Amino acid sequence: MEKKILEHEVTMTNISIVTGGSRGLGRNTAISIARHGGDVILTYRSQEEEAKSVVAEIEALGRKAVALQLDIANTSSFTDFAETVRSTLQSTWGSSTFNHLVNNAGHGEMTSFAETTEAQFDGLFNVHVKGVFFLTQALLPLLADGGRIINFSSGLTRVSYPGFSAYSAAKGAVEILTIYMAKELGHRGITVNTIAPGAIETDFLGGAVRDTPAYNDAFAAMVALGRVGVPDDIGPAVASLLGPDNRWVNAQRIEISGGQNI
Repeated sequence: MEKKILEHEVTMTNISIVTGGSRGLGRNTAISIARHGGDVILTYRSQEEEAKSVVAEIEALGRKAVALQLDIANTSSFTDFAETVRSTLQSTWGSSTFNHLVNNAGHGEMTSFAETTEAQFDGLFNVHVKGVFFLTQALLPLLADGGRIINFSSGLTRVSYPGFSAYSAAKGAVEILTIYMAKELGHRGITVNTIAPGAIETDFLGGAVRDTPAYNDAFAAMVALGRVGVPDDIGPAVASLLGPDNRWVNAQRIEISGGQNI
């Protein structure tokens, strides 16, 4: 049995879908997967040129990559998107399935609880919860048995920081959804885990942590390792979690924060 499992891990095609792969943590994750020997379908909402740049960088590593447009908030597009993925798998890889789904795409809002609008609330939940739920559902027929799903959450589900009540509530829902996915997809050998980054230097919230020294210093003071994170702290960890050495990790919330607020 052990030998058969290992042979399956080694021989199966390694194709990952990374949503929001044109920038930030999604970009780093897609490139890290390629550096680990995988091929990638990445999605973008509006940044087509940036997505093409990621594809070029992955191809320069000797791997295959395709960028597809997708608005995670538009659930009515998911059936057509799944058909596009199906045809892309066949035309680019000669495959009917992919192996990994990384639900990364998202955005943030920093507004106090008292001032958060219903439109902001709905926008966050439509992308981070409804979008993740129904996109994963739409892609399930194409996800290979024994595959992996990784949902992105946030360190803000463990500790509170004023201004992120709606965002953190949405990410908390993703963490519970992860557990239910793991339970209900386990019969297919599919693992489902949550990655929870801490404060990271990206363009999130307009690059607030990256570009605002006061924010950067404040968050760095909360981290045991004395700095905020960078994308290279996250993408390689995700790629590693998708590898065969982590096949028994399932239904877990894995925080990657350098020891923030401990």
